[in-house]
Amino acid sequence: MAEVRPKTRTHIVEAAARLLREQGAGALTTRAVAHAAGMQAPTIYRFFADKDALLDAVAEHVFATYVAAKSVGADGDPIADLRAGWDRHIEFGLANAALFGLLTDPTRGGPSPAAAAGLEVLRARVHRVAAIGRLRVPERRAVELIHAAGTGAVLTLLATAPEQRDPGLADAMYDAVTSFILTDVPALPAAGAAGAAVAFRAYVPELPNLTGTERALLAEWLDRDR
Repeated sequence: MAEVRPKTRTHIVEAAARLLREQGAGALTTRAVAHAAGMQAPTIYRFFADKDALLDAVAEHVFATYVAAKSVGADGDPIADLRAGWDRHIEFGLANAALFGLLTDPTRGGPSPAAAAGLEVLRARVHRVAAIGRLRVPERRAVELIHAAGTGAVLTLLATAPEQRDPGLADAMYDAVTSFILTDVPALPAAGAAGAAVAFRAYVPELPNLTGTERALLAEWLDRDR
């Protein structure tokens, strides 16, 4: 019996994901999901407290492969990895229009676990860029700019008929953001004082022989006025 519940839950999530992909968010009702899964509607509530919980589970299911593909390793060029992550984000959004709309819907109350996992991957990519001295703004600002630009680019393209979409829009958006957040070269002093501070800031959590309070204070100094 213990093995049945996870299998049933997975079956419900897969049915909901299929319904979302084929018919859009408007078709994703509890009754419709139950019908697609071949069960009674009350059964859904044995596994999910409400529709939002089901949507989060669907997002996690669809996002699992996507986030795994985005995983950041220690090897490779951080700048190239940042660009690759952007391209995959755009591709995922355009291929999963209904799910992307749900994940970015501000009326749902807060970011889903799937969206939060995606942001963590982006933060890791940006951190690697900062560590090689190529970031001219604080990591948090860079993450927010990239995230906002990527989300906006996808939503703009999705709001446009496929035959009327500008194929270069996402590339132009990426170029605009990176021209603002990246330095041209990693070497100092070419990166400037701001670039040096951001690069050093990336290593603060790893500095030995400092207390937590000292690390926090040093991080505050480096973040000041930037």
